[in-house]
Amino acid sequence: MADSSRMPKSLPHVVVVGGGFAGLMAVRALRRAPVRVTLVDRRNHHLFQPLLYQVATAALNPGDIAYPIRSVLRSQKNARTLLGRVRSIDTDANRLHLRDEVIDYDYLLLATGASHSYFGKDEWEKWAPGLKTIEDALEIRRRVLSAFEAAERIGSDNPEKLREALTFVVVGAGPTGVELAGALAEIGRLTVAKDFRTFDPTSLRVVLVEAADRVLPPYIEVLSEKAKKQLEHLGVEVRLNSRVTHIDEHGVQLGDELLAARTVLWGAGVSASPLGAALGAETDRAGRVLVDDDLRVPGHDNIFVAGDLMHIECKGKMVPGVAPAAIQAGRAAARNIEALVAERPTKPFRYMDKGSLATIGRAKAVGQIGRMEFSGWLAWWVWWVVHIAYLVGYRNRIAVMMGWAWQYFAFSRGARLITGRWWAGAAETPAEDAGASKDPDPEPAPEPTLVGPGSDG
Repeated sequence: MADSSRMPKSLPHVVVVGGGFAGLMAVRALRRAPVRVTLVDRRNHHLFQPLLYQVATAALNPGDIAYPIRSVLRSQKNARTLLGRVRSIDTDANRLHLRDEVIDYDYLLLATGASHSYFGKDEWEKWAPGLKTIEDALEIRRRVLSAFEAAERIGSDNPEKLREALTFVVVGAGPTGVELAGALAEIGRLTVAKDFRTFDPTSLRVVLVEAADRVLPPYIEVLSEKAKKQLEHLGVEVRLNSRVTHIDEHGVQLGDELLAARTVLWGAGVSASPLGAALGAETDRAGRVLVDDDLRVPGHDNIFVAGDLMHIECKGKMVPGVAPAAIQAGRAAARNIEALVAERPTKPFRYMDKGSLATIGRAKAVGQIGRMEFSGWLAWWVWWVVHIAYLVGYRNRIAVMMGWAWQYFAFSRGARLITGRWWAGAAETPAEDAGASKDPDPEPAPEPTLVGPGSDG
């Protein structure tokens, strides 16, 4: 089957960096355009990040929410996929430098997404892993399940140490933090409630810490309050107006108070890929590139940015870093590239807000679509349908539906596998032993422009 490497070299070459929602949708939108397309990503799969927390909490397997990029683009004759890491960009020569290859481009789309941010306290990552990749999810799953195993060894003879082992702190009450906290509460009170002998798993303590005055700050206040009540119904202890000042092997410091905890998870902030800054373009505080209304980088007429890496406002509001926005931006960037190839004017990006949904637990969720607000079972059902619809791959949809059905009716999570060093708990694990959360393809001597595309949304 033909691919872009075998197509006429006279065709304009479009290089897309990042196989997340924005990048993948852009490539697919160019399937009929008279161009050669090369998609570069340091991983060979598209990751459905909205369900990553379900891998971290043992509800789904990694393969349920990831799909090979080559399989997605198998039938697209003008597209080629490269597994690689971008080191730098030469915007004057229209050239990408990979680790072991140089790629020339006529048009470039950067869609490398974002990672978690520790607000200048990167040393906290050792004790509080974030959740952006499958490796992150597996490391969190290991720490969570290992905490219960540690509690079984401690037993009821040492109440103080047992309480520390069964305390889980989630920092940040955005969608990721809320979803993690709710899932952790359900694991102890429903999933493993009868699996241990020397302690009561239902006695676990889940603490959700948020610096703002409500959970889900981007949502309207009434939904934030409903989400808080649903979390508390699950037994989650919600701490608002609480700022983390330190994290170490002993737990989380909130001012003068120490929350002693074996397991701390991070969901508080995001930082855009450093590839945007490598362009020399203007960025916001999170590293997102301030783009023109047609998603082009100011001063670079042939370079576009989409997804979590872009900073753009529509109707006076910044476009959020969510999957629907990334999908729309990827398609819009592709249409504008096609317009430039045809020597037509580009069109401004118009974001259509399709609503917000956040799940909290079993038949518990909140959502808003337009002016309609809903919560509880209805919101959970809508969340379920929407996420199934966005999953890439028919097999993935079937696997997730079956997994959720089993979890709902059997109160069980089928992916409770501890991988890595089970005996190395979060409080005893040196940074090098927490290797699952590190880059699986490390590279020495990092440079300011040393980056790797990943999934956004």
